Amino acid sequence: MPRHFLTGAEISAAELAALLQRAAELKADPLSSRALAGASVALIFEKPSTRTRISFEVGIYELGGHPVVLRSGEMQLSRGESIRDTALVLSRQVAAAGMRTGPDHVLQELADHASIPIFNMLSELHHPCQALADLLTIQEACGTLAGVRVAYLGDGTNVARSLAVLGALAGMHVTVASPPGYALEDDLALPDEASGTLTLYADPYEAVAGAQAICTDVWVSMGQEEDADRLAALAPYRLDDALLDAAAPGAFALHCLPAHPGQEITAEVLYGQRQRIWDQAENRRHAQKALLELLLRPAGEHPAAAPVDSAAGATA
Repeated sequence: MPRHFLTGAEISAAELAALLQRAAELKADPLSSRALAGASVALIFEKPSTRTRISFEVGIYELGGHPVVLRSGEMQLSRGESIRDTALVLSRQVAAAGMRTGPDHVLQELADHASIPIFNMLSELHHPCQALADLLTIQEACGTLAGVRVAYLGDGTNVARSLAVLGALAGMHVTVASPPGYALEDDLALPDEASGTLTLYADPYEAVAGAQAICTDVWVSMGQEEDADRLAALAPYRLDDALLDAAAPGAFALHCLPAHPGQEITAEVLYGQRQRIWDQAENRRHAQKALLELLLRPAGEHPAAAPVDSAAGATA
C-alpha cells in the first residue's frame, strides 16, 4: 500500500523526528541524495504558488528526479475528467504526486484511487508541508522541539491546524489566539502519539507568554475578498515588537508567506532581526525532500539507503 501525507497525522512521532533530522542533513549537503534518480513526481497546482512550487521543483531536481508540473487549466480535470481516472493514469507514469487544491475531499479521493504516494501541497483544512518547514526552523533555533512553546496568532487557517497537529506530535506546546468567529475548532483531534498540547486563547498576549516562536498567516487568503470587519477583528493579533517583547526572551517571528506588511505583521518584524521567516521559506525545500524520501522508501529501509527505483510508481 502507498504511503500518503494528507494531514500530517499519517506519520509517527519517531518518523517525524527522523524526517526533521534527515532534513537537516539534506540542508547541510543538498546534493547528497539521489533518492529520486530516474523517477518523476507530478505536482498538480489548482491554486497559485510561489514557495511550494519552487521548493518542490528544486528539491525533486536535487534528489535526482524530474518534477512534472501540472496546472489545472492544462489537465483534463478542467474538462470533467474524474479524480479517479486521473489517479489511475498518474499511478502508471510517476513515482508520487502532490496536489495543491481547495476542498480536502478532492485530495482524499486522489489518494483513495492512487497506487503511488499522494502528498498535500495545500488544501482548505491542512498545510502539512508548511508545518514541517516550521518545525525544522524552530528546531534549528531552539536545538529541540520537545517542550518548546510556539504561538500562532490570527485566523485559524490550515496553517494553524497543521502546526497544531505536527507540533503536538513533536512534543511542542502550541497555543493559538484568534478572535471570536475565527478560532480553530476546540475539538481538533491531535495524533494519538502526540505528547504535546494545543491551547486556544482569545487574548494574543496570553498566547505568546513564554513562547519561543510566534507564527502568523495572511488575514485574507486566496479567493477571499478583503473585508473591513474581518480586518478590524484581526487587528489586535498583528505580530509586532510589543507581542515579541511579551514572549520568551529571544523569541522570533515566523510567517508562511506571502505577507501583507501592516496587516498580520509589521514591516519592522518582517524585515527585522527578530524573525526567521526567510530561513523558514528555504526550509520548505529541505523538509519536503526528506518527506519524499520517507514516502518512497521501502518499508524498513534506512533514510540514506539506495536510490528509489524509477519504476516504483509504475503499477498495474
